[in-house]
Amino acid sequence: METQLKTQCIELARKTKETDIALSLNLYGSGNAEIETGIGFFNHMLESLTKHSLMDIRLHCKGDIDVDGHHSIEDCGILLGKALYQAIYPASGIERFGNASVVMDESCVECDIDVSNRGFLLFDTHAYKLPFKGMVGGFDVELAEEFFRALCLNAGLSVHIVLKRGKNLHHIVEAMFKAFAVSFRRAISQNPRILTPSTKGIL
Repeated sequence: METQLKTQCIELARKTKETDIALSLNLYGSGNAEIETGIGFFNHMLESLTKHSLMDIRLHCKGDIDVDGHHSIEDCGILLGKALYQAIYPASGIERFGNASVVMDESCVECDIDVSNRGFLLFDTHAYKLPFKGMVGGFDVELAEEFFRALCLNAGLSVHIVLKRGKNLHHIVEAMFKAFAVSFRRAISQNPRILTPSTKGIL
């Protein structure tokens, strides 16, 4: 069974006094990315997310990065989440649940996803031992949580991102984005035997 999600392309825009964002998303793509946010490391993270989720994402963001990256990163999460919501629901013919652990040298992050239509994020970095703060290039690592929260709440995804071990902030954040991507790819994998992945009869 094929679902209409196969070729569905979502195009959205969001403009505020802080950001101006245009997004195009194909849920079942080839991992092609065209990303420009003005924040180099964040571009790299979104490119990694795109590559490993096998979505196609084109995202251009002009934001007040002269203030800091918070508005741009959070608003990109909001818009991406809204696009995912439109592409996924009502969910049918998919696995619904996905899990992945991704290793980046000394770091390992696990991500568990339920395509539940109930937005929730558990973001656990206690294994870092220190306050999860610092800069990677122009990216404030505290904003990783803000991005994923905005994405999950707007996409209707229940997500647990747990740092299992790690010391290098670059490795940790990159493992987060990759673990989310792989887990999400698995959760939306099409399965013709699953008409509606819920005892409720609808998601």
